[in-house]
Amino acid sequence: MGLTYQSTRGGESGVTASMAILQGLAKDGGLFMPAEIPKLDVPFEVLAGMTYQETAYEVMKLFLTDFTEEELKSCIDRAYDGKFDTEEIAPLAKADGAYYLELYHGSTIAFKDMALSILPHLMTTSARKNKADKEIVILTATSGDTGKAAMAGFADVPGTRIIVFYPKNGVSKVQELQMRTQKGDNTSVVAIHGNFDDAQTGVKNIFGNRALEEEMASAGFQFSSANSINIGRLVPQVVYYVYAYAKLLANQEIGQGEEINVVVPTGNFGNILAAYFAKKWAFLSRPWYALPMTTRYCTIFCYRNLRQEAGIYPYQFPVHGHPYIQQFRASYLPERRLRSGSQRSLMKELAEKGSYTVTPAMREFMSDFTGGFATEAENAAVIKQIFEDTGYLVDTHTGVAAAVYKGYKALTGDGAKTVIASTASPYKFSHSVMEAIAGSESLEGRDEFQVVDELSRLTGTPVPGAVEEIRNAPVRHNLECGVDKMEETVKNILGI
Repeated sequence: MGLTYQSTRGGESGVTASMAILQGLAKDGGLFMPAEIPKLDVPFEVLAGMTYQETAYEVMKLFLTDFTEEELKSCIDRAYDGKFDTEEIAPLAKADGAYYLELYHGSTIAFKDMALSILPHLMTTSARKNKADKEIVILTATSGDTGKAAMAGFADVPGTRIIVFYPKNGVSKVQELQMRTQKGDNTSVVAIHGNFDDAQTGVKNIFGNRALEEEMASAGFQFSSANSINIGRLVPQVVYYVYAYAKLLANQEIGQGEEINVVVPTGNFGNILAAYFAKKWAFLSRPWYALPMTTRYCTIFCYRNLRQEAGIYPYQFPVHGHPYIQQFRASYLPERRLRSGSQRSLMKELAEKGSYTVTPAMREFMSDFTGGFATEAENAAVIKQIFEDTGYLVDTHTGVAAAVYKGYKALTGDGAKTVIASTASPYKFSHSVMEAIAGSESLEGRDEFQVVDELSRLTGTPVPGAVEEIRNAPVRHNLECGVDKMEETVKNILGI
């Protein structure tokens, strides 16, 4: 029997990969985790000569063992094709003493494309494999990027519908336009009157409503998710960390077995969890097949947002010796990591009290990471410095990662080669990037697209096709609702 999945809360086990993808969330509210971390069975000197698509197969076949070779390769080939604007899919750019892993060359110019380009194909294949007879309703909360990437992936995919909730006034203008102009008869976008945590909590509550599940089933629908709670989104993200290491080896930037650091700007930790999966191979596979990656730290992408949003479990996180208290949102990272008998009670405590006690096991897990943040001023300064010194342009999320890395390196003297996950195109946040490199006066009197054009002129970088596409696109989605009306809105969209 191949690799199976089990709920982090103990309610389900022995679940196939395809069924875990199809369900999205376990029936007990937990997340699906593989019963064991599979062993990487291809040496890195072989991976070093592979394309992104070939690497994706070698990694994903280990986790999705009930997919045939033909099925999995078909999903990969349809996902990583001409919709990416570079043949490499995820190129590495060397700049300012680090290696930037560009994860934004897909159709929505953000790293979410890397997984959400393949998830629809994995999900429809999973539906066929499990003889699913209901229409799949993808329900997703987004802070900006997941929503558009998921909608682009699922648009007009037979047997599916997708409903995306995002916080009104909580995403960039480009992000909002990308969602509100999305084509596809099966797509719906709803702005909620709240923040991202409200959207995510509302989606989780809908998934956990068993009465609604039965009502949906009787109407011919079943829910699934495109958020990182779905293992079908997490597994493809593991690929690009393996690919990055293999390319560094192929380019002779590192030696065989040399350790690297990885810096990940993050909102809700799915991207870091994928890096953690890759890192675990250093312990669980044969040494010469291991990924010698020291995932030293994650970065919290916006300290201001963390102050504004309700912290779920306060945890004193070591930030290079600085006495900051970071308020982490309800992350799935610890839930996927901590499969213990107390997990169910911890999640119950979180739901009822809004917090839970950090256990010794959690503290041990967090020791694998170092945290950091950058203020808006520090972020702007590093974007400007990198551009002026090297001509390389980064977005605001990548800027935070770069700023934290610089601080970490200055304080620790750690000289290990470092990969920074560059998670979005600078044109995704053109106002902020333009202000960083040219000052606030550069924005005066310019609308969103005038800023885009000026950023292109000033930096000599081309405007991505994804931005040009929405320049004159008609707005197709205008729905809004309160947080307490999310379930009702879903039913109205589906005609229940």
